[in-house]
Amino acid sequence: MRQLAPKHDAPQHRPRPLPLFLDLVRDLARTDPALAAAALAGLERYQQAPRRPADWPAVPGEAIGRARLYRYADAGIPVLLVPSIINPPFVLDLAADNSLARWLARRGFAVHLLDWGTPGAEHRDETLAAHVEAYLLPAMQRLGGDVRLVGHCLGGTLALAAAAIGEARGVATLAAPWDFSAYPDARRADLAALWEANRSAADRLGVVPVETLQPAFWSLDPQRTAAKFARLADRAMPQAAFDTFVLIEDWANGGAPLPFAAGRDLFEAMIGGNAPQSGSWTVAGRSIPARIEAPASLHFRSTGDRIVPAAAIPDFGRIVDNASGHIGMVVGRDARRAMWQPLADWLADPR
Repeated sequence: MRQLAPKHDAPQHRPRPLPLFLDLVRDLARTDPALAAAALAGLERYQQAPRRPADWPAVPGEAIGRARLYRYADAGIPVLLVPSIINPPFVLDLAADNSLARWLARRGFAVHLLDWGTPGAEHRDETLAAHVEAYLLPAMQRLGGDVRLVGHCLGGTLALAAAAIGEARGVATLAAPWDFSAYPDARRADLAALWEANRSAADRLGVVPVETLQPAFWSLDPQRTAAKFARLADRAMPQAAFDTFVLIEDWANGGAPLPFAAGRDLFEAMIGGNAPQSGSWTVAGRSIPARIEAPASLHFRSTGDRIVPAAAIPDFGRIVDNASGHIGMVVGRDARRAMWQPLADWLADPR
Protein backbone atom coordinates (compact mmCIF):
# COMPACT_ATOMS: atom_id res chain seq x y z
CA MET A 1 0.00 0.00 0.00
CA ARG A 2 1.30 3.44 -0.89
CA GLN A 3 2.58 5.40 2.12
CA LEU A 4 2.26 9.18 2.19
CA ALA A 5 4.91 10.56 4.50
CA PRO A 6 4.08 13.85 6.20
CA LYS A 7 6.16 16.78 4.99
CA HIS A 8 7.27 20.14 6.28
CA ASP A 9 6.12 21.57 2.94
CA ALA A 10 2.34 21.93 3.11
CA PRO A 11 1.50 22.54 -0.56
CA GLN A 12 -1.58 24.61 0.23
CA HIS A 13 0.34 27.16 2.37
CA ARG A 14 -2.93 28.46 3.76
CA PRO A 15 -5.42 27.80 6.54
CA ARG A 16 -7.72 24.97 5.53
CA PRO A 17 -10.41 25.61 4.43
CA LEU A 18 -9.28 29.05 3.25
CA PRO A 19 -12.78 30.40 2.38
CA LEU A 20 -13.96 29.76 5.93
CA PHE A 21 -10.87 31.51 7.33
CA LEU A 22 -11.58 34.51 5.11
CA ASP A 23 -15.19 34.53 6.33
CA LEU A 24 -13.86 34.56 9.89
CA VAL A 25 -11.64 37.56 9.10
CA ARG A 26 -14.51 39.31 7.31
CA ASP A 27 -16.72 38.93 10.39
CA LEU A 28 -13.90 40.22 12.59
CA ALA A 29 -13.50 43.29 10.35
CA ARG A 30 -16.90 44.54 11.52
CA THR A 31 -15.65 44.95 15.08
CA ASP A 32 -11.88 45.16 14.72
CA PRO A 33 -10.88 46.26 11.20
CA ALA A 34 -7.25 46.84 12.20
CA LEU A 35 -6.86 43.27 13.44
CA ALA A 36 -8.56 41.90 10.33
CA ALA A 37 -6.25 43.87 8.02
CA ALA A 38 -3.18 42.71 9.95
CA ALA A 39 -4.39 39.09 9.75
CA LEU A 40 -4.61 39.31 5.94
CA ALA A 41 -1.16 40.90 5.75
CA GLY A 42 0.24 38.17 7.97
CA LEU A 43 -1.44 35.49 5.86
CA GLU A 44 0.25 36.88 2.74
CA ARG A 45 3.64 36.85 4.47
CA TYR A 46 3.10 33.25 5.60
CA GLN A 47 2.13 32.12 2.11
CA GLN A 48 5.23 33.74 0.57
CA ALA A 49 7.70 32.43 3.15
CA PRO A 50 10.48 30.21 1.77
CA ARG A 51 10.23 26.60 2.89
CA ARG A 52 13.14 24.44 3.95
CA PRO A 53 13.59 21.15 2.09
CA ALA A 54 11.59 18.44 3.82
CA ASP A 55 13.82 16.33 6.08
CA TRP A 56 11.19 14.29 7.90
CA PRO A 57 11.42 11.43 8.58
CA ALA A 58 15.20 11.34 8.95
CA VAL A 59 15.33 7.96 10.73
CA PRO A 60 14.53 4.34 9.79
CA GLY A 61 10.94 3.15 10.03
CA GLU A 62 8.99 -0.09 9.88
CA ALA A 63 5.40 -0.68 8.84
CA ILE A 64 2.54 -1.58 11.18
CA GLY A 65 -0.37 -1.81 8.76
CA ARG A 66 -0.80 1.67 7.32
CA ALA A 67 1.16 3.12 10.24
CA ARG A 68 4.93 3.35 10.59
CA LEU A 69 7.19 3.16 13.62
CA TYR A 70 10.26 5.41 13.32
CA ARG A 71 13.38 4.58 15.32
CA TYR A 72 15.58 7.37 16.74
CA ALA A 73 17.71 5.23 19.07
CA ASP A 74 18.00 1.55 19.93
CA ALA A 75 19.83 1.54 23.26
CA GLY A 76 18.32 2.68 26.54
CA ILE A 77 14.90 2.82 28.17
CA PRO A 78 12.23 2.35 25.45
CA VAL A 79 10.02 5.38 24.85
CA LEU A 80 7.15 5.44 22.35
CA LEU A 81 5.96 8.89 21.23
CA VAL A 82 2.29 8.88 20.23
CA PRO A 83 1.07 11.92 18.25
CA SER A 84 -2.50 12.99 17.74
CA ILE A 85 -4.36 11.22 14.94
CA ILE A 86 -5.58 14.57 13.58
CA ASN A 87 -2.27 16.29 12.76
CA PRO A 88 1.01 14.91 11.35
CA PRO A 89 3.47 13.41 13.85
CA PHE A 90 6.38 15.73 13.15
CA VAL A 91 5.39 18.29 15.80
CA LEU A 92 7.34 15.90 18.05
CA ASP A 93 10.32 16.23 15.69
CA LEU A 94 9.77 19.71 14.28
CA ALA A 95 13.37 20.62 13.37
CA ALA A 96 16.90 19.47 14.16
CA ASP A 97 17.18 22.15 16.85
CA ASN A 98 13.58 21.83 18.09
CA SER A 99 12.80 18.15 18.46
CA LEU A 100 11.53 16.37 21.55
CA ALA A 101 12.26 13.01 19.84
CA ARG A 102 15.90 13.78 19.03
CA TRP A 103 16.50 15.48 22.38
CA LEU A 104 15.29 12.42 24.31
CA ALA A 105 17.36 10.12 22.09
CA ARG A 106 20.49 12.15 22.85
CA ARG A 107 19.79 11.65 26.54
CA GLY A 108 19.97 7.88 26.31
CA PHE A 109 16.37 6.86 25.68
CA ALA A 110 15.48 4.34 22.96
CA VAL A 111 13.01 6.66 21.27
CA HIS A 112 10.44 5.54 18.69
CA LEU A 113 7.75 7.68 17.08
CA LEU A 114 4.46 6.30 15.75
CA ASP A 115 3.13 7.76 12.49
CA TRP A 116 -0.54 6.81 12.05
CA GLY A 117 -0.24 7.00 8.26
CA THR A 118 -2.84 8.22 5.78
CA PRO A 119 -6.22 6.46 5.88
CA GLY A 120 -8.40 6.02 2.82
CA ALA A 121 -11.98 4.98 2.27
CA GLU A 122 -10.95 1.35 2.87
CA HIS A 123 -10.26 2.28 6.51
CA ARG A 124 -13.70 3.83 7.05
CA ASP A 125 -14.65 1.41 9.86
CA GLU A 126 -11.57 2.04 12.01
CA THR A 127 -12.79 3.49 15.30
CA LEU A 128 -10.61 5.22 17.89
CA ALA A 129 -10.44 1.88 19.70
CA ALA A 130 -9.26 0.24 16.46
CA HIS A 131 -6.34 2.69 16.31
CA VAL A 132 -5.23 1.38 19.69
CA GLU A 133 -5.81 -2.26 18.76
CA ALA A 134 -4.34 -2.27 15.23
CA TYR A 135 -1.43 0.16 15.57
CA LEU A 136 -0.58 1.27 19.10
CA LEU A 137 -0.67 -2.06 20.94
CA PRO A 138 1.46 -3.80 18.25
CA ALA A 139 3.98 -0.95 18.45
CA MET A 140 4.16 -1.38 22.22
CA GLN A 141 4.68 -5.12 21.85
CA ARG A 142 7.65 -4.55 19.56
CA LEU A 143 9.30 -2.35 22.20
CA GLY A 144 8.63 -4.65 25.17
CA GLY A 145 6.82 -4.38 28.48
CA ASP A 146 9.23 -1.77 29.89
CA VAL A 147 8.07 0.83 27.34
CA ARG A 148 7.06 4.32 28.44
CA LEU A 149 4.33 5.99 26.37
CA VAL A 150 4.27 9.73 25.68
CA GLY A 151 1.09 10.94 23.97
CA HIS A 152 0.22 14.41 22.68
CA CYS A 153 -3.40 15.59 22.49
CA LEU A 154 -5.65 12.72 21.28
CA GLY A 155 -2.52 10.60 21.06
CA GLY A 156 -2.39 10.88 24.84
CA THR A 157 -6.02 9.80 25.13
CA LEU A 158 -5.29 6.71 23.03
CA ALA A 159 -2.04 6.07 24.92
CA LEU A 160 -3.92 6.00 28.22
CA ALA A 161 -6.30 3.36 26.85
CA ALA A 162 -3.37 1.32 25.54
CA ALA A 163 -1.56 1.56 28.89
CA ALA A 164 -4.69 0.44 30.73
CA ILE A 165 -4.90 -2.83 28.78
CA GLY A 166 -1.36 -3.42 27.48
CA GLU A 167 2.06 -3.79 29.04
CA ALA A 168 3.72 -0.45 29.78
CA ARG A 169 5.94 0.89 32.54
CA GLY A 170 4.29 4.31 32.48
CA VAL A 171 2.34 6.77 30.37
CA ALA A 172 2.83 10.54 30.08
CA THR A 173 0.34 12.82 28.34
CA LEU A 174 0.84 16.29 26.87
CA ALA A 175 -2.39 18.32 26.84
CA ALA A 176 -4.51 15.21 26.34
CA PRO A 177 -8.30 15.42 26.75
CA TRP A 178 -9.94 12.90 29.06
CA ASP A 179 -12.97 14.63 30.61
CA PHE A 180 -14.78 16.13 27.61
CA SER A 181 -17.49 17.60 29.85
CA ALA A 182 -14.91 20.29 30.72
CA TYR A 183 -15.55 21.91 27.35
CA PRO A 184 -18.17 24.69 27.70
CA ASP A 185 -21.67 23.59 26.76
CA ALA A 186 -21.91 26.20 24.00
CA ARG A 187 -18.72 24.91 22.38
CA ARG A 188 -19.86 21.31 22.57
CA ALA A 189 -23.14 22.33 20.95
CA ASP A 190 -21.23 24.11 18.16
CA LEU A 191 -19.10 21.03 17.56
CA ALA A 192 -22.19 18.81 17.52
CA ALA A 193 -23.77 21.09 14.90
CA LEU A 194 -20.58 21.04 12.83
CA TRP A 195 -20.56 17.23 12.87
CA GLU A 196 -24.24 17.02 12.01
CA ALA A 197 -23.68 19.29 9.00
CA ASN A 198 -20.79 17.17 7.72
CA ARG A 199 -21.65 13.64 8.86
CA SER A 200 -23.44 12.49 5.70
CA ALA A 201 -20.70 13.72 3.38
CA ALA A 202 -18.02 12.08 5.54
CA ASP A 203 -20.00 8.85 5.54
CA ARG A 204 -20.10 8.86 1.74
CA LEU A 205 -16.38 9.64 1.50
CA GLY A 206 -15.40 7.09 4.14
CA VAL A 207 -13.13 9.70 5.78
CA VAL A 208 -13.43 13.00 7.64
CA PRO A 209 -11.26 15.53 5.76
CA VAL A 210 -9.01 17.92 7.66
CA GLU A 211 -11.09 20.76 6.16
CA THR A 212 -13.93 19.53 8.38
CA LEU A 213 -11.76 19.22 11.48
CA GLN A 214 -9.93 22.57 11.32
CA PRO A 215 -13.09 24.67 11.81
CA ALA A 216 -13.74 22.68 14.97
CA PHE A 217 -10.49 24.05 16.41
CA TRP A 218 -11.10 27.57 15.09
CA SER A 219 -14.53 27.67 16.70
CA LEU A 220 -12.91 27.31 20.13
CA ASP A 221 -11.38 30.79 19.77
CA PRO A 222 -12.05 32.52 16.40
CA GLN A 223 -10.36 35.79 17.34
CA ARG A 224 -7.16 34.02 18.37
CA THR A 225 -7.12 32.21 15.02
CA ALA A 226 -6.95 35.57 13.22
CA ALA A 227 -4.65 37.14 15.81
CA LYS A 228 -1.89 34.59 15.29
CA PHE A 229 -1.63 35.64 11.63
CA ALA A 230 -1.90 39.31 12.57
CA ARG A 231 1.30 38.97 14.58
CA LEU A 232 3.14 38.10 11.37
CA ALA A 233 2.38 41.56 10.00
CA ASP A 234 4.92 42.92 12.49
CA ARG A 235 8.18 42.84 10.54
CA ALA A 236 10.06 43.21 13.82
CA MET A 237 9.21 39.60 14.71
CA PRO A 238 12.51 37.72 15.20
CA GLN A 239 13.38 35.50 12.26
CA ALA A 240 13.61 32.39 14.45
CA ALA A 241 10.09 32.97 15.75
CA PHE A 242 8.79 33.51 12.21
CA ASP A 243 10.47 30.33 10.95
CA THR A 244 8.95 28.33 13.81
CA PHE A 245 5.50 29.79 13.06
CA VAL A 246 5.78 28.66 9.43
CA LEU A 247 6.76 25.13 10.46
CA ILE A 248 3.93 24.88 12.98
CA GLU A 249 1.31 26.31 10.63
CA ASP A 250 2.38 23.98 7.83
CA TRP A 251 2.08 21.14 10.33
CA ALA A 252 -1.43 22.25 11.33
CA ASN A 253 -2.53 22.50 7.70
CA GLY A 254 -0.97 19.22 6.61
CA GLY A 255 -3.11 16.73 8.51
CA ALA A 256 -4.47 13.50 7.05
CA PRO A 257 -8.19 12.73 7.16
CA LEU A 258 -9.71 10.56 9.86
CA PRO A 259 -11.49 7.30 9.09
CA PHE A 260 -15.23 7.95 9.24
CA ALA A 261 -15.69 5.73 12.31
CA ALA A 262 -12.90 7.52 14.19
CA GLY A 263 -14.46 10.90 13.39
CA ARG A 264 -17.83 9.64 14.55
CA ASP A 265 -16.25 8.45 17.79
CA LEU A 266 -14.53 11.80 18.32
CA PHE A 267 -17.68 13.89 17.90
CA GLU A 268 -20.31 11.51 19.26
CA ALA A 269 -18.66 9.21 21.82
CA MET A 270 -15.97 11.56 23.10
CA ILE A 271 -17.22 15.14 22.79
CA GLY A 272 -20.88 14.15 22.95
CA GLY A 273 -20.80 11.17 25.31
CA ASN A 274 -17.63 11.79 27.35
CA ALA A 275 -16.75 8.11 26.95
CA PRO A 276 -13.40 8.06 28.83
CA GLN A 277 -14.72 9.79 31.93
CA SER A 278 -18.02 7.91 31.94
CA GLY A 279 -16.30 4.52 31.77
CA SER A 280 -18.22 3.58 28.61
CA TRP A 281 -15.18 3.29 26.33
CA THR A 282 -14.33 -0.27 25.31
CA VAL A 283 -10.98 -1.14 23.69
CA ALA A 284 -9.94 -4.66 22.69
CA GLY A 285 -13.00 -5.99 24.47
CA ARG A 286 -12.11 -4.35 27.77
CA SER A 287 -13.72 -1.40 29.50
CA ILE A 288 -11.34 1.52 30.05
CA PRO A 289 -11.68 2.82 33.61
CA ALA A 290 -12.35 6.50 34.21
CA ARG A 291 -9.35 6.59 36.54
CA ILE A 292 -6.30 4.62 35.47
CA GLU A 293 -4.32 3.78 38.58
CA ALA A 294 -1.69 1.59 36.87
CA PRO A 295 0.70 1.99 35.24
CA ALA A 296 2.10 5.22 36.66
CA SER A 297 1.05 8.34 34.78
CA LEU A 298 2.21 11.93 34.34
CA HIS A 299 0.06 14.65 32.79
CA PHE A 300 1.22 18.04 31.54
CA ARG A 301 -1.67 20.47 31.89
CA SER A 302 -1.57 23.68 29.86
CA THR A 303 -3.08 26.57 31.79
CA GLY A 304 -3.33 28.61 28.56
CA ASP A 305 -4.73 25.92 26.26
CA ARG A 306 -7.74 26.86 24.11
CA ILE A 307 -7.94 23.45 22.41
CA VAL A 308 -7.88 21.23 25.51
CA PRO A 309 -9.08 23.09 28.63
CA ALA A 310 -7.01 22.50 31.74
CA ALA A 311 -10.01 20.85 33.43
CA ALA A 312 -10.28 18.30 30.60
CA ILE A 313 -6.99 16.51 31.28
CA PRO A 314 -6.88 13.39 33.50
CA ASP A 315 -7.36 14.03 37.21
CA PHE A 316 -5.30 11.01 38.28
CA GLY A 317 -1.58 10.37 38.43
CA ARG A 318 0.92 13.22 38.70
CA ILE A 319 -0.08 16.56 37.16
CA VAL A 320 2.37 19.29 36.09
CA ASP A 321 1.06 22.73 35.12
CA ASN A 322 2.56 24.38 32.06
CA ALA A 323 2.02 28.03 31.14
CA SER A 324 2.48 27.48 27.40
CA GLY A 325 -0.31 26.60 24.99
CA HIS A 326 -1.31 23.36 23.33
CA ILE A 327 1.59 23.39 20.86
CA GLY A 328 3.89 25.78 22.71
CA MET A 329 4.47 23.27 25.50
CA VAL A 330 6.02 20.93 22.89
CA VAL A 331 7.97 23.33 20.63
CA GLY A 332 7.84 26.75 22.30
CA ARG A 333 10.73 28.84 23.63
CA ASP A 334 10.33 27.43 27.13
CA ALA A 335 9.54 23.83 26.12
CA ARG A 336 12.93 22.40 27.04
CA ARG A 337 12.90 23.74 30.58
CA ALA A 338 9.20 23.46 31.37
CA MET A 339 8.29 20.17 29.68
CA TRP A 340 11.16 18.25 28.06
CA GLN A 341 13.39 18.08 31.13
CA PRO A 342 10.65 17.20 33.67
CA LEU A 343 9.40 14.57 31.22
CA ALA A 344 12.88 13.04 30.85
CA ASP A 345 13.32 12.95 34.62
CA TRP A 346 10.02 11.10 35.00
CA LEU A 347 10.67 8.69 32.14
CA ALA A 348 13.86 7.57 33.86
CA ASP A 349 11.81 6.48 36.88
CA PRO A 350 8.00 6.62 36.46
CA ARG A 351 6.15 6.83 39.74
